[in-house]
Amino acid sequence: MSATTRPGEREARPTGSAEAEGGASREPAVEVVDLEKTFPAPGGGTLTAVDGVSFSVARGEVFGFLGPNGAGKTTTLEIVEGLQSPTAGVTRVLGLDSHRDRNRMKERIGVQLQAGAYFDYLTLEEILDLFGSFYPRQVAPEALLDKVGLLDKRKALVKQLSGGQAQRFSIVASLVNDPEVVFLDEPTTGLDPQARRNLWDLVQAIHDEGTTVVLTTHYMEEAEFLCDRVAIIDNGRIQALDTPLELIHGLPAAYRIVFATHQDVNDGELAALPGVVEVASPANGAATHELRVSRAQVTLPSFLDWASGRGVEVDDVRVLPATLEDVFLSLTGRSLRE
Repeated sequence: MSATTRPGEREARPTGSAEAEGGASREPAVEVVDLEKTFPAPGGGTLTAVDGVSFSVARGEVFGFLGPNGAGKTTTLEIVEGLQSPTAGVTRVLGLDSHRDRNRMKERIGVQLQAGAYFDYLTLEEILDLFGSFYPRQVAPEALLDKVGLLDKRKALVKQLSGGQAQRFSIVASLVNDPEVVFLDEPTTGLDPQARRNLWDLVQAIHDEGTTVVLTTHYMEEAEFLCDRVAIIDNGRIQALDTPLELIHGLPAAYRIVFATHQDVNDGELAALPGVVEVASPANGAATHELRVSRAQVTLPSFLDWASGRGVEVDDVRVLPATLEDVFLSLTGRSLRE
């Protein structure tokens, strides 16, 4: 882990380069230009689900769409996968038009299905064997199940799996054709924290093998941990697109200094400390105060000097980095969880 990597954050890898080895130009794995999708509204008129979305995904990248339910994430993904037609715009995968070249494209991509989409009375092994038979190239079911620790379940039915096992199977089923790009739509929704972390490890393993991964999520910590770049989407539009770290560092207050004291403090003096963007006073007589700051390394020494000089006893001083939740709040004026 590098000196600039935060706990729980992967060290940055070189991705998104337009130059391949030897200096040759590399085509993006996914390219979307001015994508629009409208649906008939129940009361008449139209509902815009995707509104002028443009982005590209480099080969070998983990690219994430972060946004609340109804933001347009799934609709965008389904158009890119060739499952829906766009109202306007162009989508290409591996240089192939998602709709004109859909059959050729599907041979080279993997799409995660939900657990309920599988056959009720086929075993895991039989499902993978069946799915693999649809493609010119396929990976042996035993190898796929071994990859996700389900080899001992090869004779089981999907309905006999736990939630985490079913999600692992749904991801590995998208790999039957050894795809170059894998699309995962909210792969960890409904899982407990341990099962979610296991899925993160699986996604990382797929990526480490050189596969491009495009995923949607409404979990900010998932996007921070997994994604090389993140597109924050709301109301069908991309509000921001960058690496998680750059999105966070783009905030006016990229850190919070939280401390507790039972003594009276002067908010004006705290606000005058270098780097302080905002002072959040405790509510309802609570002892916890919060300073929202641009650079913690500048503010923290000044804050400690201030507390010592004023004779203010402070406890539980913590420096907390901002998150993608804070970025979403800054961009949209509301919480990602609302």
